Amino acid sequence: MYFPSHNVRYIAIDDGVDSEKGESEIAPFKNIINEWVARDTSRKVKSAFKTKFAEGAHYGAYAPLGYKKHPDIKGKLLIDDETKWIIEKIFSLAYQGYGSAKITKQLRAEKVPTASWLNFTRYGTFAHIFEGKPESKRYEWTIAHVKAILKSEVYIGNSVHNMQSTVSFKSKKKVRKPESEWFRVENTHEPIIDKEVFYRVQEQIKSRRRQTKEKATPIFAGLVKCADCGWSMRFGTNKANKTPYSYYACSYYGQFGKGNCSMHYIRYDVLYQAVLERLQYWAKAVQQDEEKVLNKIQKVGNAERIREKKKKASTLKKAENRQNEIDRLFAKMYEDRACEKITERNFVMLSSKYQKEQIELEQQITSLREELSKMEQDMIGAEKWIELIKEYSVPKELTAPLLNAMIEKILIHEATTNEDNERIQEIEIYYRFIGKVE
Repeated sequence: MYFPSHNVRYIAIDDGVDSEKGESEIAPFKNIINEWVARDTSRKVKSAFKTKFAEGAHYGAYAPLGYKKHPDIKGKLLIDDETKWIIEKIFSLAYQGYGSAKITKQLRAEKVPTASWLNFTRYGTFAHIFEGKPESKRYEWTIAHVKAILKSEVYIGNSVHNMQSTVSFKSKKKVRKPESEWFRVENTHEPIIDKEVFYRVQEQIKSRRRQTKEKATPIFAGLVKCADCGWSMRFGTNKANKTPYSYYACSYYGQFGKGNCSMHYIRYDVLYQAVLERLQYWAKAVQQDEEKVLNKIQKVGNAERIREKKKKASTLKKAENRQNEIDRLFAKMYEDRACEKITERNFVMLSSKYQKEQIELEQQITSLREELSKMEQDMIGAEKWIELIKEYSVPKELTAPLLNAMIEKILIHEATTNEDNERIQEIEIYYRFIGKVE
């Protein structure tokens, strides 16, 4: 009825159908069968891809930058010694606190070749991109390209698939899938980047790092947090005084006002001096008696992390139990609806409620598993931290690379006043690999 009502003439030569000659009783049934065939083909193709994904194979047209395809084994990646330095450079800059925009500028300034240019020189592909273009086109990195590299797990040896798919077998429109539906296979090829470096970079990406109006990125960017609400501390400069000074304040309080945390104000120079003194203290202690410091860190730092790990593991178990319970509730609910024990209205309402909770639980479980995985790696990091201290020696000043290498986060407590009307403020420093050690 659709075609005639819209004045459309429908002709199917193989099926002998012409709407102008009258309706065909068999056409609707053939349409249904054709749709079944298309749906079944789509299902089989997806199943075949899942089998390939489980093998951890790479089936892209080109190997990711830093890798090359194995000449004999289909889907196998090998490290490309000629280009892996580019990936190492990008992650090294990010590890030191550089943002994607700054990394992009440096790659262009140093004339580092892009992946497309390398593919053109090797295979002759992308000729239309470089034909008649200036030499600078070869080094035209973009922020999006740098971000994609920094977030790609391929560089720690993992293969991640099913990150996007079509809306349905009837549409070619691509949609991004939630991380809980990604198909991740670990250790499928040799990594270029150490996992510790990769996950540290991911933490830095999540932290907001904005330049000041003077085009300078504060060295503590992404590290300073409010001890009470956990939000990042906002960097600001007071120019009303004769001598301007910078400070940090709770961004949650700044956004929502009183009744929502408190200011947790601390001057930049006070924070700078406190952190510098602590790093100098540990550097001198390591120089005097490395063995003693190592024993202290392992005893105190690991104890703190063990407590935190148990807490997160307990939360994860509860979330997984609730997820299993919701799966059972869904199954029971469908049975009740089929037997008409519950109404259509209640079924829709409960389905919506449980689906929302399922999504929230999947996100929470994924996040907790990642945090626990990282904590397990950090539990054995005392020796690494000692080596970092020795590498930087006794610092005379603080820099972004030094802080990002040594410190995980800095918690600022609300200031109090003692009996002598002196301002007292606690600053908690959580060091990388070892946590809080005083």
